[in-house]
Amino acid sequence: MLHEPVVEKTTDKAAPKKAKLGVIMFFIYTIVYAGFVVIGLTNPKIMGLEVLAEQNLAIVYGFGLIVLAIVMGFIYNFLCTRLEDKMNKN
Repeated sequence: MLHEPVVEKTTDKAAPKKAKLGVIMFFIYTIVYAGFVVIGLTNPKIMGLEVLAEQNLAIVYGFGLIVLAIVMGFIYNFLCTRLEDKMNKN
């Protein structure tokens, strides 16, 4: 019985670009999240305002952050797959 990797490990030529993309997306999310924190610290009454379907800004913004993180994950995966396919061709 062989115990060897199914996939041959090679150098990922797209790794530097994927890392740069990840850092850029991290900073985008951090800025959006910082907006949430700043509103909560400087004017918490605004977080109580009803903005959508009788839900307050804190709930809408919080769920928006969750959805944004998921969407950004899908975008990151899509773009990284394209980079890998393009740059790792033999």
